[in-house]
Amino acid sequence: MLRVLAVDDEIPALEELLYLLREDPRIEQATGAGDAAAALRDLSRMLVAGERLDAVFLDIRMPGLDGLDFTRLLTGFAAPPDVVFVTAHDDCAVAAYELGALDYLLKPVRPQRLAEAVRRVEEAVHRSSREDGAPEQPAPDEMVPVELGGRTRLVSRRSVTHVEAQGDYVRLHTGEGSYLVRMPLASLARRWEAAGFIRIHRSTLVASAHISELRFDGGRAAVQVGAELLPVSRRHTREVRDLLVRRFRHVESSDARDAEGTESQGRDEDD
Repeated sequence: MLRVLAVDDEIPALEELLYLLREDPRIEQATGAGDAAAALRDLSRMLVAGERLDAVFLDIRMPGLDGLDFTRLLTGFAAPPDVVFVTAHDDCAVAAYELGALDYLLKPVRPQRLAEAVRRVEEAVHRSSREDGAPEQPAPDEMVPVELGGRTRLVSRRSVTHVEAQGDYVRLHTGEGSYLVRMPLASLARRWEAAGFIRIHRSTLVASAHISELRFDGGRAAVQVGAELLPVSRRHTREVRDLLVRRFRHVESSDARDAEGTESQGRDEDD
């Protein structure tokens, strides 16, 4: 069963598309968004929550972020869904397929033609499952959409040094600034665990790669992350300490192997 998202700034067209999708027995869930920025937020929320999204059915000509730009931004996600364009314009088909679109439908959409697009999505999902043959691995990086003065900006996970919980929101801290995003810290911690993010406090998540020092003062621990000193709760102190010890040993082992290789090369040259 497929889970899809429909995106169109024209409400009647969006409602009609959602109706047709929900009538298809292969569709488990079909949700809608009124513009591409809202769709980005929905997609980010779903991925953080560990929810699956198989395809996005979207218009091309929309105010602000259009369908083609939205598709380009999808490459920043760990597991981007397939894209099916549903548009009244036939002059963007080449650009759409160059971006890897699975299908290109013209409005008004005929139910038979939409059913064919759903079949293609279903085949692509099954093909991907067979090729993987293993649990999906996270991408090297991931992008998080944030709202700034009415504009949507994508923040790279790699640039995030630490995350703080603030009610129903989290604040992502980077070297350039901080950004408020509506999502639970617990879900983000599970999502980013494989990327090296660890809990140091019930309200703080830290990118282990950005930890430069672990300090102890009066029985209390803290980590140095850039210019900030962040407290570590007693509950998480041992985990943080063990992580940094393992990292030190890994670096030490790598340096020893490099030194051994250099020494061996020197002996070969002498011979």
